[in-house]
Amino acid sequence: MPKSQIAIGFVPLLDSAVLVSAVAGGFTADEGLDVRLVRESAWSSIRDRLAVGHLHAAHMLAPMPIAANLGLFPLSPSLVAPFALGLGGNAVTVSNALAEQMRAEGDRGDLDPVTAGAALREVVRARRAARAAPLRFGVVYHFSGHNYELRFWLAACGIDPDHDVEFVILPPPYMPDALAAGRIDGYCVGEPWNSSAVMRGVGRIATVKARIWRSSPEKVLGVARDFAETRPEALDALLRALYRAAQWCGAPENREALASILAAPAHLGLPRELLLPALSGEILAAPGRVVPVEDFFVTAAKAATFPWQSHALWFYSQMVRWGDCSHSAHNAAIARDSYRPDLYRRALRSLGAPLPGANLKVEGALIRATAVGASAAGLVLGPDGFFDGHAFDPDRLDAYLATQRRAREVAI
Repeated sequence: MPKSQIAIGFVPLLDSAVLVSAVAGGFTADEGLDVRLVRESAWSSIRDRLAVGHLHAAHMLAPMPIAANLGLFPLSPSLVAPFALGLGGNAVTVSNALAEQMRAEGDRGDLDPVTAGAALREVVRARRAARAAPLRFGVVYHFSGHNYELRFWLAACGIDPDHDVEFVILPPPYMPDALAAGRIDGYCVGEPWNSSAVMRGVGRIATVKARIWRSSPEKVLGVARDFAETRPEALDALLRALYRAAQWCGAPENREALASILAAPAHLGLPRELLLPALSGEILAAPGRVVPVEDFFVTAAKAATFPWQSHALWFYSQMVRWGDCSHSAHNAAIARDSYRPDLYRRALRSLGAPLPGANLKVEGALIRATAVGASAAGLVLGPDGFFDGHAFDPDRLDAYLATQRRAREVAI
């Protein structure tokens, strides 16, 4: 019987690990699939290829399916997200000059988002008093976790993202070059493009996603809705392959092999040494300074592959907060239902995987690792806190949005 053919796009980032290893490690072939990986340098290319039917699915920024289904960008394809590709993996990198200014204002260089944010706030205030141009930060795409988590961090630290800094869009591989050329003062991106700046001596890591929002979502498998509806067996087989690959990626003994797979020219095309810090959680924050970060990038533990609808609603809350869309019960339902835990459960039930009993959860409520109800024993979640100490209850979305609006009003 001929294998089912699927074209899947990806961007050369560490968090493509589950998808890339599923193909390179033979997991998709074991499921009777012939998967063609299509490498793209920019998220706009992923968006456009899905819209015109060149791809069936893609390694995708977690807010992208939501934005597409809300019609927030041109040629918005109809998408579903039945699988998450891991937790964490991002960082905020700043230029050497900005890092020194932050150090003078009390930043300790330990990746703590509170002290780093307070130091950055003082730098911003000084620049505004001197009538200097606002700092310029790069993000990979407007509808990205990078944009929303950077805005969330800045706002919680008293910096108005709409007035105190400037945002520009750059493909991930271009970020270190833009920093080196002085075109930007910092950026938020996935690995290895933060470690790249540090190893090149052009920047330092200020903080990381895993400390802004621990156990937070980053990439998902975005699937064209018509593919999901017309080829359910192929989709189920793909999700099973990805789940098995995620388990393999999450085993520490496979770390070196995973780095070798990702380093291949057809994948990231980068030295293995550049990939190992994020895989190990030993983050090179500055030359000669390694900071251990627990759960920096998680592929399998803590239900890292489950498409929580509460994650979707948090991203939606940020879209509303920053004026990307209006809030209504209809829009909230579109956002929530862009993530499809029902498809995840359908595909993985035969594997005996521990499947969460709920589709949503309170985000930021777990201060320690906690066993939770699932279809099989062994599912542990958390800790998952936001650095500002607040939680997000998807059942109280309107109240959360009101709180976010008040927080924005008091930002400097």
